[in-house]
Amino acid sequence: MTAVDHVRSTIELDESTVSARDLSVRYRGGEGHAAVQALTGISLDIAPGETLAVIGEAGSGKSTLATVMAGLTSRTVPRGPEITGGSLSVLGIDVRRVRRREDDELELRIGYVPQDASTVLDPHLTAGENVALPLFQRNPKLAKKVAGGIVAEAIDAMHLTLATIPLYPHELSRGQRQRLALARALVLEPDLLIADEPTAGVDATIRASILDHLAEVQRRRRFAAFIVSSEVGEIRRLSDRLAVLHRGSIVGMGRIDDVLGDPTHPYVEQLAALARG
Repeated sequence: MTAVDHVRSTIELDESTVSARDLSVRYRGGEGHAAVQALTGISLDIAPGETLAVIGEAGSGKSTLATVMAGLTSRTVPRGPEITGGSLSVLGIDVRRVRRREDDELELRIGYVPQDASTVLDPHLTAGENVALPLFQRNPKLAKKVAGGIVAEAIDAMHLTLATIPLYPHELSRGQRQRLALARALVLEPDLLIADEPTAGVDATIRASILDHLAEVQRRRRFAAFIVSSEVGEIRRLSDRLAVLHRGSIVGMGRIDDVLGDPTHPYVEQLAALARG
């Protein structure tokens, strides 16, 4: 059994693609600075094929949760978030005790798009090479012509012209880089997509079509997804299930209409008022 087969079999045995129980996360303080508690007591599940959207104000811990879910913790990333309590299982792997081999497998099984796409795009590679990179990481013997066709299709699906392919990330706008990162995240047909503000910087005229494409791809391929957003309208295009984060804790969870229709926390009441407004 190969390493990939092992991970696939582990996934099949686990009921949830993502399972967090009483998860707490902090950032260690630097010299002269105290540690910062980012998440406290987070419990949630994402089933295979399900999309969970999360919304919250700036500093609520949304991006930290996405980062930790992607396996990018203090163990693997300098100054990264540190899991200090509870448990987090992603694709059947214990993120607190992940082994190096499993790090590599998570990278190939998770499509991750951070809020700033430039952090995952190699500035020394063209747009096409950035999207092709995961393909060759998975299969070094993949024919370049085959990879080129896959890359062109992925880039076109994100409403980027084929003239984008030879350009470098610094030659693209923020919105174009975001769409390029989405193309790269989806090119391996991941078991889990983690997208932090996936349309950040994307022109409003094509934002809806990008979201609709994401929703359609998710329905067709049946991968699980965790989507961070700051707009209820955007979330409705992608999911009917919502988690609301406030100061590092979940203060609302369930179907969007249920959460906003019967708010149980002042911050959720604010969101409900904005949604009605």
